[in-house]
Amino acid sequence: MFGISDFGAFFCVAFVLLLFLPGPGNLALISSASKGGLAGGLASVLGLLVGDQVLLWLTVAGLAAVLNAYPPVFLALQWAGAAYLAWLGYKMLTASSGEGPSIQITPGHYFRETLLITLLNPKAIMFYLAFFPQFIDPVGHQGWVTFVAMSLTIAVLGFVYCMGVVLVTHFMAERIRAHPKASGLLQKLAGLCLIGFGLKMVVAK
Repeated sequence: MFGISDFGAFFCVAFVLLLFLPGPGNLALISSASKGGLAGGLASVLGLLVGDQVLLWLTVAGLAAVLNAYPPVFLALQWAGAAYLAWLGYKMLTASSGEGPSIQITPGHYFRETLLITLLNPKAIMFYLAFFPQFIDPVGHQGWVTFVAMSLTIAVLGFVYCMGVVLVTHFMAERIRAHPKASGLLQKLAGLCLIGFGLKMVVAK
């Protein structure tokens, strides 16, 4: 279908690998929905989906090959992403219980924060480079039609999953707000997770 060798397998593997593997994007969704409500969560979903699509099409356009050919570029992007995540985590850790994390203010701010978190992860480009060829039919490949079908599939799956995360987080946040101490502990835990993701980006091979 559309030049994809096994669309059913592609659908299932994409859903499991792209959506359930924990990452900074998921944490950004949770932070946005818990502090910005449904509007903030939806803005964060859009930021994550746009970032994923940008990385996906950069992969198709050959940026992954450039990153492979010029390791310093890849390393610089890794460090930039790690520094940004660590900065967000630090802001969460040092904020008082009543302040909330740095991912806040307006829906547009949630969108920009999540978009940057997604884009500053060059390993995602390498993942797409390794993932896509496994499901492209070399005989029935239809050029851009095949890539569009793949990207739309990922976008739809991402939207459904991310909105589920936002709705569950919003539902739980309404109850956690009644307990300020618990909210503060969760905020600091989220900060530690962001710092951990940043370290993972530059340490993990």
